Amino acid sequence: MRLFSRPISSIYHIIAVTLARKIILTDPHEVAVSTKKAVKKYKSAGGIVLDDGGRVLLLERHVPRAHTPSHEIRLPKGHIEKGETPEEAALREVGEESGYWGVAIVADLGKHKVEFEFKGKRIRRKERYYLMRLADPVRGETRPSKADAEEALFEPLWAADLKEAETLLTFESEKEFVRRARRWLANEPLGVGR
Repeated sequence: MRLFSRPISSIYHIIAVTLARKIILTDPHEVAVSTKKAVKKYKSAGGIVLDDGGRVLLLERHVPRAHTPSHEIRLPKGHIEKGETPEEAALREVGEESGYWGVAIVADLGKHKVEFEFKGKRIRRKERYYLMRLADPVRGETRPSKADAEEALFEPLWAADLKEAETLLTFESEKEFVRRARRWLANEPLGVGR
């Protein structure tokens, strides 16, 4: 990608990398400058939690995005910590973000990679979700990573079923995991959330 060019009096070919800028000599009289953002990569895990009536646990929050209020409805998920399995991370994240600690994994719904910009940074996240059942309907305390962290803004929101959850969710990648849960439940005897 060519952002700008300018003549060079030198005949030397220059290739220099400084932070996220790359200067490449395209011919002896021009320098093209392109910016390549560093990509932050991490893995996350989360859950699609169904109660005995087939309701689906979602998380709702209002957060500022680019100085504009944004309303988000999400599935519980977060970073997989060092030394933690994806299953352990998914169970922990559901509890930390929703306060529902009594959940059990029913099925692995697989992985998906998402890439997006956030606060001027390029993010590449590998997400893994699990279908879960609510084993204990008593809601405990949430445990956000920091008191002022965005996950501290989440409030539980129960969708009537997986179809409604799919329509309410903000992000397409999370909707895809709800569709995977529906397909899994169509073939299994669990009998909730269809």
